[in-house]
Amino acid sequence: MKTKAQKWGNSLAVRIPRGIVEEVGLKPNAALTIEVRKGQIILVPAKESGAIPRYHLDVLLKGAKRRVRHAEVDFGPPVGHEVW
Repeated sequence: MKTKAQKWGNSLAVRIPRGIVEEVGLKPNAALTIEVRKGQIILVPAKESGAIPRYHLDVLLKGAKRRVRHAEVDFGPPVGHEVW
């Protein structure tokens, strides 16, 4: 089956045809693993069930050593569509 890569923002997107979606049991927002093997793009449904995990900065920083932590820097108010 052939398809084409289309521009989506600064990236490229590929639609997965319904037949393939049904064959592998893919659901909307399912996590996928993408990798390149010998010049080919491989998409594989992730083994974890559910959506892609969300990370929280405080949890990630618990593992950081104190000497590598730096003071917070204020860059001013949002100027675009930032979420903070």
